Amino acid sequence: MANLSKWFFNKVLGWKLKGDFPSLKKYIIIVVPHTSWHDFYLGVLVRSMVKTPMNYVAKKELFDSPLGWYFKWSGGAPIDRSKNSNTVDAILSLFEERKEFRLAIAPEGTRKKVATWKTGFYHIAKGAKVPIVMVAFDYKKKEVRVEPPFYPSESIKTDFDFMQNYFSGVVGKIPAYSYKKED
Repeated sequence: MANLSKWFFNKVLGWKLKGDFPSLKKYIIIVVPHTSWHDFYLGVLVRSMVKTPMNYVAKKELFDSPLGWYFKWSGGAPIDRSKNSNTVDAILSLFEERKEFRLAIAPEGTRKKVATWKTGFYHIAKGAKVPIVMVAFDYKKKEVRVEPPFYPSESIKTDFDFMQNYFSGVVGKIPAYSYKKED
């Protein structure tokens, strides 16, 4: 399956993968920019190519649906997203319970244009004591770039400046929704 995914990703779609995912068992993967549903299948192709299990979280109701098997098979982990639940704590529990958990998340929190990122992924990384791996989906260059992992410091401002500068100039599927750091 990995070879078929690689062929489709490289030859049919014309994309390149630059960098390597770490062999660590637990980390947070932030993918920026997230502007379209197309990001999902690109992520699935990359996951297949690199033969590394990767996860995402979704509302628990999806896993009780007729497509629940697909969400589990594709790395999904159910969480309670009701108003009286704490999503960060729920995800921290997943990191504690599992031997391997590589959480892919979009810091924008939506596919629309945003001025600021959500901070939950950062607090999860700090709470779980896991590194963050930055992954850029650059539709203009047709490349997925993977950076080596880094551990959050004691300064959220310094870390966010570092991460947001990395994604400067990366163009999403819908260019107008691409993330641009506010100065």
